[in-house]
Amino acid sequence: MTQIKEFVAGMSNSGKHISISKKKKKLFLTLFASVLVVVMIIAVVAGVNSRSHHSDHHNIVISQAHAILKSSCSSTLYPELCFSSLASVPGMSKKVSSPMDVIKLALNITITAVEHNFLTVKKLTKTKNLTKREKTALHDCLETIDETLDELHKVEDDLHMYPKKKSLTQHADDLKTLLSAAMTNQETCLDGFSHDKADKRVREVLLKGESKVEKLCSNVLALIKNLTDTDIANEMKLKGRKLTVEEDTDGWPKWLSAGDRRLLQSSSVTPNVVVAADGSGNYKTVSAAVAAAPEGSSRRYVIRIKAGVYRENVDVPKKKTNIMFLGDGRTTTIITASRNVVDGSTTFNSATVAVVGEGFLARDITFQNTAGPSKHQAVALRVGADLSAFYRCDFLAYQDTLYVHSNRQFFVGCLVAGTVDFIFGNSGAVLQDCDIHARRPNSGQKNMVTAQGRTDPNQNTGIVIQKCRIGATSDLKPVISSFPTYLGRPWKEYSRTVVMQSTISDVINPAGWYEWDGNFALDTLFYAEYQNTGAGASTSKRVTWKGYRVLTSASQALPFSPGNFIAGGSWLSSTTFPFSLGL
Repeated sequence: MTQIKEFVAGMSNSGKHISISKKKKKLFLTLFASVLVVVMIIAVVAGVNSRSHHSDHHNIVISQAHAILKSSCSSTLYPELCFSSLASVPGMSKKVSSPMDVIKLALNITITAVEHNFLTVKKLTKTKNLTKREKTALHDCLETIDETLDELHKVEDDLHMYPKKKSLTQHADDLKTLLSAAMTNQETCLDGFSHDKADKRVREVLLKGESKVEKLCSNVLALIKNLTDTDIANEMKLKGRKLTVEEDTDGWPKWLSAGDRRLLQSSSVTPNVVVAADGSGNYKTVSAAVAAAPEGSSRRYVIRIKAGVYRENVDVPKKKTNIMFLGDGRTTTIITASRNVVDGSTTFNSATVAVVGEGFLARDITFQNTAGPSKHQAVALRVGADLSAFYRCDFLAYQDTLYVHSNRQFFVGCLVAGTVDFIFGNSGAVLQDCDIHARRPNSGQKNMVTAQGRTDPNQNTGIVIQKCRIGATSDLKPVISSFPTYLGRPWKEYSRTVVMQSTISDVINPAGWYEWDGNFALDTLFYAEYQNTGAGASTSKRVTWKGYRVLTSASQALPFSPGNFIAGGSWLSSTTFPFSLGL
């Protein structure tokens, strides 16, 4: 009986154990579920916080990038285009963390736009029923757009080196020169379609794309100017002195090799080839000698052109660098032709000789266009070659004689003769110790010595006439009163011309300067005179335009000296030509 009770009691206790175990299990499962829910909630909250933090960080990065864009673009002439074109770039916030990033991104956008324009022009060349001049103008556009791409890629390379390899001032001057030339090329393309109604029809197709590229280039130029101006100012504060272009103590640029120095210091120049019309040289034509010259040469390649009259149009393309034309004398070595606008050419393509290859030199040669005053624009020489120089050369034509198209150029001891706008273009050009003579034009015409084409206040371009003699040719002198002659007129909005330390004869009208079209550019141009002498030098009756001024101190004139205006201290020594860097 007792055993039965114990058994029953054991059974009863066992049931309790089972009941307690089930309760514990339920409690454990409940607790586990609760913990799991809490963990999941924590994970979700953490994930949300993480995403929120990431999103906040991303927004901060975008906000910072936009702030840099807005700050940088505020220095440009077209800030809305600057900001919108940059802000729309995919992944922009990851690419922009400094003003230099903004410049590089803006440059890439500009290069892409130029490439698009090239394809547009290529397509247009296949259009039917184009006139002779339209075909020529489209060819001019292809050439200038190709040059633009080269210039922009050089800017790209220079920015990768910045601020090393060169002095800050040289970096700044090189970069501004390249961007100024790139802008000029867009104007040149469009100018080729401005001669008659048929031309204007094609111009309309190109206008939007070319204008956009010019504005994009303008913005890059402004961004670079702002950056370099700031860096130069900081450097000057740090060093407490004005920065100068680096030269060796003997006055030669540091980049010039010892061998080239010895060659250039030599009083005589040994030619690589000789051109002679009579067959006594290596070539009979100048064009043949240029075609045979090496491409991309870093050493001077001298083409001696023997006395004679060479009736041909000569092109020195961009790939032919450091070429020198050495004549037997300006009165005996003559390159002449007669292309002109009236007969269907563009102004750009009318040049008897056109030089684009960097480092071009010419000495003792006459460049001539014989089309005459009735044929309108007819260029004797067009120069787009950077660091080019001319010594004891004559440039003879009528309208548009000397086309100083783009980049940095120097003329010394030369003669320029013409009628309407006979020194024109948008390079940085200095004419020093030259004779500049107005000729007798057609009846009813006025003579304009210059027509400078700066389109943007940040371009480092302009025409400087220093220590020259401005007069009249023998056919104009007896009839000066019938053909008014002026120092210049504004071809483009920010036209810049400085005449200083020169002798001006009575050929120049007392007003000095003339309008292009009503009030156009009279407030924005920069025309200046400094320490001129002669019967036509008095400024008492000069124009009263806002953009005209008389410089009264050396400090005002010094920026226009060859040493400053075309960075002459870094390259004029290598030409072997005489020059003065200062006033």
